Amino acid sequence: MQSWSLKQKQSLPLEAKVILSKKRIKEWYEAFDGNVYVSFSGGKDSTVLLHLVRSIYPEVQAVFMDTGLEFPEIRSFVKTIDNVVWLKPKIPFTKVIEKYGYPVLSKKVAMAISRYRNTKSEFQKELRMFGGQNPTSKKYQAPTIPKKFHTLTKENKFKISERCCDYLKKNPIKVFEKETKKVPFIGTMTIESVMRKEQYIKYGCNSFELQHPQSKPLSIWLEKDIWQYLKLNKIPYSKIYDMGYDRTGCVFCMFGVHLEKSDLFEKNRFEKMKLTHPKLYDYCINNLGLGKVLTTIGVNY
Repeated sequence: MQSWSLKQKQSLPLEAKVILSKKRIKEWYEAFDGNVYVSFSGGKDSTVLLHLVRSIYPEVQAVFMDTGLEFPEIRSFVKTIDNVVWLKPKIPFTKVIEKYGYPVLSKKVAMAISRYRNTKSEFQKELRMFGGQNPTSKKYQAPTIPKKFHTLTKENKFKISERCCDYLKKNPIKVFEKETKKVPFIGTMTIESVMRKEQYIKYGCNSFELQHPQSKPLSIWLEKDIWQYLKLNKIPYSKIYDMGYDRTGCVFCMFGVHLEKSDLFEKNRFEKMKLTHPKLYDYCINNLGLGKVLTTIGVNY
């Protein structure tokens, strides 16, 4: 697929997107004889996805990953939904950051910094810092650690890693999929990251070719489509959005926070948390040690 094709689909009216998404849902459901589930976070996107799937197949199960550090409003909302399986990770976040490191900047950058710190290859270090020709593919490889954060490669006050999602979410899900033989519907959109856009262009909504097949029927949707669908269909959603939050993932996650605005008119996620959930804020900043990390990367909290 070409980028222009994705842009064309993103510009379609909501009615057309609903038709295309339902078509992909039916294809996925039929391909796996109904042995599917909806990855349900309790957020607005997965709420729309669950409604779409169950509007065709009411019996489809939802799976919620209970990391233990979701907003209480998210947990309360998930409890109102029928037929939801709650999964828990084997190890808590405290153990993950102790052994591997904090989720900071982005998955790609966190992984690059972690690999930089743990490799003895000077060439690989240079490649991650400044880019260069990949000796295997002979193609130019762009640097994966932004110049602004080069100091973090030498900073050893705390560990940095992208492994958090693996242990708190992906591994429990893999166990569930292995035991049930079910494959997922996932409510992600291409507008959320470059990586998700690249995956869509390569595989489309239904990724049958992957080692772990996934269906992402909302890939071409925009943020405004999500809200429009919720309002048109009068679908209940978590109260957390009415408190000024536009993201509702793990409250301790620092991926992307350095890109959020923080001024007199707008607050980042941790500044908001200080006002809306002071106890949760204190636990994250002080008990989990996020304060020292945010200070190092220059984020107000």
